[in-house]
Amino acid sequence: MSKSLAVILLIFISYNSQAQAWELGAFGGGAGYMGDLNPNNPLKVSGVAAGAFIKRNFDRYLSVKLGYNFGTISGADSTSGNQQFRNRNLSFTTQLSEVSLTGEFNFMEYMASVSHNVYTPYIFAGIGIVNYNPQAKYMGQTYDLRQFQTEGEAQYPNSAIAIPFGAGIKYNVAGRLTLAAELGYRVAYTDYLDDVSGLYADKSTLPNAISVALSDRSGEKTGVYAGATGTQRGDLRPRDTYLFIGFSISYTLINQKCYY
Repeated sequence: MSKSLAVILLIFISYNSQAQAWELGAFGGGAGYMGDLNPNNPLKVSGVAAGAFIKRNFDRYLSVKLGYNFGTISGADSTSGNQQFRNRNLSFTTQLSEVSLTGEFNFMEYMASVSHNVYTPYIFAGIGIVNYNPQAKYMGQTYDLRQFQTEGEAQYPNSAIAIPFGAGIKYNVAGRLTLAAELGYRVAYTDYLDDVSGLYADKSTLPNAISVALSDRSGEKTGVYAGATGTQRGDLRPRDTYLFIGFSISYTLINQKCYY
């Protein structure tokens, strides 16, 4: 992954010869996800997020942004309003580390300290790479779930392609400073952000006793385990989705010759 990110960064920076305006900024807010432990609520925030970015503005409408975001997502069946989920009793926490390259389009002419407009709504879309590591607590200890192959699968990769898209509104608060509020979703090309995907595995084929315990947690309170081999454990959808929502602050470096 590090080599791929280095190539993306070099390509992005090398395209500076005709640059007219750059922005440097930081992001802060919340992170959430939709998947096997949250199939229905697209706005559920379960952790914090932060990031930084560099953006090239081609003109007052179009720009390209290279960004890094870090966030935490989590879920727990024990807090669900669905009795079937509470009976399943799975939980997870995952730290996400994402690098993305996105294109951005302003609906109104906008450039901090230059345009007559002091605000504009915008949309964005692009491509990224996300690192993820689902974990769960069991008997007072935290375990990295990937290595325990809880559904009998081979250990899945620790990174995946992500497709970011979203919308926001930006406002010129003072001089070359822009404040933006943004909501962005990412379709991850993995179903294991939460370590839950398909069916309950045959417990006799799992690597060890911890794998067995983490694969089926339905009987931890009742002593009755419902995870029979081949029955449904996840929602069987092929991909998880995560989101970042929050605010960014950026400073625009303007080539005065071009913009004034």
